[in-house]
Amino acid sequence: MKKSERLNDMMIYLKDKKFFNLKSIMDKYSISKSTALRDIQSLEEIGMPIYSTHGRNGFYGILPNRLLSPIVFTIDEVYALYFSMQTLNAYQSTPFHLNIPKLKQKFESCISEERIQRLRKMELIFSLGSYQNKNECSCLEDILHLAVEEMVCEVSYTKGANTKLYHVQFFDITSAYGQWYATAYNFQEKKPQVFRCDKIHSVEPCDKYTPHALSELLIPSKEMFRGKEAIDFEVGISARGLDIFYKEHYPSMELCDENGRCYIKGFYNKGEETFIANYFIAYGENILSIQPKGLKNLIIERLEIIRKHLV
Repeated sequence: MKKSERLNDMMIYLKDKKFFNLKSIMDKYSISKSTALRDIQSLEEIGMPIYSTHGRNGFYGILPNRLLSPIVFTIDEVYALYFSMQTLNAYQSTPFHLNIPKLKQKFESCISEERIQRLRKMELIFSLGSYQNKNECSCLEDILHLAVEEMVCEVSYTKGANTKLYHVQFFDITSAYGQWYATAYNFQEKKPQVFRCDKIHSVEPCDKYTPHALSELLIPSKEMFRGKEAIDFEVGISARGLDIFYKEHYPSMELCDENGRCYIKGFYNKGEETFIANYFIAYGENILSIQPKGLKNLIIERLEIIRKHLV
């Protein structure tokens, strides 16, 4: 490990400690006493408030009122963070208070003029894919806060032409095609539910139900989303259909390979029939077989509606 990398890692290792001794540094990084002393001196020089006590039981201490020590990034890490940050431009809302132009200036202040010019050229050539979506999600920050704090909340939500109230606990926030979605445990229905964040009007903490531990809700199990009347499906797809699946699929689905043929297996709950049919219509001629027959017939019906609409 290079000295710069070791110092960066050392700052992270020490940032939450009140005390440490020289031997712990020597053992963790497999370095000599003299190297450990030079590293500690280097940390002091870049602003880490370290003090030492001498004597038989001497130790190093770190002042409790310090600012977070700086983290040293390699230039490749700076480039990666810079272009990842640019994808946030696609969102009308984020759960963070961000000013992208100011963030860009902060990145540029950390690198040389030569690196800045190189970054400008890279921006003309390289970009990470994103989907523009201008739907505003006014409650996104509150949803994230309540999820982290493991709190139950009352949600006002637009469903169709109506506004409904739900008592839920959020535990997952994701984006797809530029749109934010939040998954929550619905205490009234006793099952998970996915909400489109731009349709949420208000989110308020409430004590009507006892919250679950976040670790209980984050267990990766598709059965968590399965209703009592769920219908299993199996759809055979071509090799080209794999790209569509990897671009977009849902927790109730999984990809299986049986004797060289690919299948999407999963289930859909009552009320999700049209949604699942529309999802598989996007596969077009890449669908090779469909089970059960009811799903196949529904897809054909949806295609007929589209055909009549275009005639």
